[in-house]
Amino acid sequence: MKHVRHFAPSFFLSLVHVCLVQANYAPYFFDNGARSTNGNMALFSLSEDTPVGTHVYTLNGTDPEGDPVTYGLAYEAGSRRYFAVDKNLGNVTLVEELDREKEDEIEVIVSISDGLSTVSEKVRLLIMDANDESPEFINTPYIVHVPENTPSGSSIFKVEAVDKDTGSGGSITYFLQNIHANKFTIDRHSGVLRIKTGVILDYEKSRTHFVVAIAKDGGGKLRGDNKVFSATTTVTVNVEDVQDTPPMFIGTPYYGYVYEDTLAGSEVLTVVALDGDRGKPNSIHYCIVNGDEGSFEISNTSGAISVIKNPNQLKKEVYELKIQASEVSQEADSSVYAFATVTIRVVDLNNHPPTFYGENGPQNKFELTMYEHPPEGEILRGLKITVNDSDQGANAKFNLRLVGPGGIFRVVPQTVLNEAQVTVIVENSAAIDYEKFKVLTFKLLAIEVNTPEKFSSTADVVIHLLDTNDNVPKFSSDYYIARIPENSPGGSNVVAVTATDPDSGLWGEVKYSIYGTGADLFLIHPSTGIIYTQPWAVLDAEVNSKYNFYVKAEDTDGKYSLAEVFITVLDVNDHSPEFNENIQEKTMIIGSPVKIEAIDQDAEEPNNIVDYSIMQADPANVFDIDQSTGEIKLKSYIRSLDIIHNITKNKDCIWSVVVQAKDRGSPSFSTTAVLKIDITEETLHKGPMAAFLMQTKDNPMKALGVLAGVMGIMVLITIMISTAMFWRNKRSNKIMPVRRIIKKRQIPQTRTVRMEWLKFKRPSNAAEKFVVEDDAKSLQNENSNNNIHVAPVPPTAPMPPPPPALAPRGDTPAWRVPTVSGSLTPKFVNKQMKKNGHGSAHNALVSELKMKFEKRNAAIGEAHI
Repeated sequence: MKHVRHFAPSFFLSLVHVCLVQANYAPYFFDNGARSTNGNMALFSLSEDTPVGTHVYTLNGTDPEGDPVTYGLAYEAGSRRYFAVDKNLGNVTLVEELDREKEDEIEVIVSISDGLSTVSEKVRLLIMDANDESPEFINTPYIVHVPENTPSGSSIFKVEAVDKDTGSGGSITYFLQNIHANKFTIDRHSGVLRIKTGVILDYEKSRTHFVVAIAKDGGGKLRGDNKVFSATTTVTVNVEDVQDTPPMFIGTPYYGYVYEDTLAGSEVLTVVALDGDRGKPNSIHYCIVNGDEGSFEISNTSGAISVIKNPNQLKKEVYELKIQASEVSQEADSSVYAFATVTIRVVDLNNHPPTFYGENGPQNKFELTMYEHPPEGEILRGLKITVNDSDQGANAKFNLRLVGPGGIFRVVPQTVLNEAQVTVIVENSAAIDYEKFKVLTFKLLAIEVNTPEKFSSTADVVIHLLDTNDNVPKFSSDYYIARIPENSPGGSNVVAVTATDPDSGLWGEVKYSIYGTGADLFLIHPSTGIIYTQPWAVLDAEVNSKYNFYVKAEDTDGKYSLAEVFITVLDVNDHSPEFNENIQEKTMIIGSPVKIEAIDQDAEEPNNIVDYSIMQADPANVFDIDQSTGEIKLKSYIRSLDIIHNITKNKDCIWSVVVQAKDRGSPSFSTTAVLKIDITEETLHKGPMAAFLMQTKDNPMKALGVLAGVMGIMVLITIMISTAMFWRNKRSNKIMPVRRIIKKRQIPQTRTVRMEWLKFKRPSNAAEKFVVEDDAKSLQNENSNNNIHVAPVPPTAPMPPPPPALAPRGDTPAWRVPTVSGSLTPKFVNKQMKKNGHGSAHNALVSELKMKFEKRNAAIGEAHI
């Protein structure tokens, strides 16, 4: 038993010493090169068609002490998170679909941690191309105008398509559908469209050709398969008319009659010829080639044939006139012509051609004013036309027809005997459009039916159109995009919208208005279309940076159209950086930095990027601060507390530092705060327990495991000693001396291991910390915390130690960090503040622990004398 008694303390101290003497080194990644699938992801490349959920990489590293490591992935602010990592195994999984055409490089921050130290590295991942894009024709639609006399084999157009892929997947080859059926070919590489060799275009046979072009890429791998994509488009080839067709007479054959009462100079009949090239027709010049024998003449422009002699002077009964119709081009060339034969018979009958009458007698021109788009089937009641033929019987029968733009009106009746009221009826309302034609002109033609002479007459019908509100205001764009700084005052102009109405007068005037959920802060001028902010509007990019609503353009009759407006509020630097709640007091171990952090609530960079600096320190020239990360560390020459004590006589080593957080906006805002730094030193050389406390204050689970093991050993030793003493007293029949009995009565109190010195406090940061305490009284005196209750030790045999009691949370008032620009209120206020004299507290705890061990050994020794 004596051997056991002396072995227990030395074994305990050796165990604590072995657990705590090792220094902590940072973990690190294995760098296995660009083609490796495990390591630190440096120079790692990945195909864009990799399926989501695929295990693409394994982060791999180690810790010099052999501690288990965990892995992490992080991204820059605003970046998409493409990967996720198993923190224990390091398996990296793709969680977001890749698209090389949108983002061909991804920056990822990989990290490895052993629980105490974290090492982060920024790596750049390359996204490799897959054939996932189809060709796309640009500058569509394709409409080509080609003269009909274009030589075969000529290039007439070039189609162009693009493919966003690279390599063979981005190369494009062109083809035509139905290559054997159409009249065109295409160069497979350049996309140049040509007329086939030996093919001639003919406007009169086909005025439009539709050519379907195909663009196909060179193919490539996509998810393991070879894919080829293609796109089609239609090229509309409009054939333009060329003067290559002679004029054509209409209404042939021609017959005319000269009666005995016909006056010299009277019109016998009119021939009509039209240019065979209907696309761009030329005017026609008429002339008599032969057969007139000086008795007839023809109007060069109208084609009207007249008799120039009295009927009794005509020597022949039938005249056959050969009429030539020639095209008159702009170059005054009349080389293209056509012939027609006109037969004129001289009779003794007193025939009369049909004659048009108005309200006041014979009339050859009728005019009417009407509104556009009348209902189909409506009668033009403003035209008062009567047609009459004075002859009788079959000689008084004639046909009526309108000559002019076809399909718009029709005339009723179409066949007349003697006399009829002429009615014109609307047949195509859409073609009667004021915006296209303000005046419509027609020829009303009356031609006899059953007479050999085929007498005819014409009258001009002129229709003047009036405008109606038949058009809807139309915006210049379906949507408008605008940007405005968030500090713009109320009433600022944002964007101007424009809508036009082709109607005339008041119907063409447009009135603007806006509506929608996003329009509350905006107004629009009803006449100009200028959108501006409400006088009271305050824009804030941090609250809402996107607005969209609809704008309405309406005419006087309520016809309207809509467009959508998208407004982006541009960020302005209007927030100061704010420190977090852990800024007031920090503990610095010599050789390790402390970190401060401030957040700027502005929405965009550089307004929310914060730089850190030290404005003032007492004394100065002791600390350095990292401008970007906010890490504060001692000057390089300060390596121990002795140097600190040489700088200042302040033995508690608490420093006041005024730090500044300043954003990069223009103008720039800054915030300052007072930071108290408690400087201490690693205490490995001052005792194993103090060093253990310092090393494990940021790793409570490690501390809990070590202390639980120590407590278990101590409890086991105590139970063994108590059991041995129990059996010894039970076997002894002697009455022990009073002196010895008295000492045995003191055993339960003195030999009990006071385990209450392990008290755990709820940590003020992410890692739990513990402190060593003697008893309830020392807690009250040293830590000024009277809310921690320690259970009294019963005067009985030692029991297993109770679980660590958590210090109750006191309702501490919210604290504020004094700053220059304002006060910073932390989000969490229920936290315990650190105490001054940190180094002296550790020394006192270690000394107290040694005293407990000495008392315990003395008590056990006296009990066994």
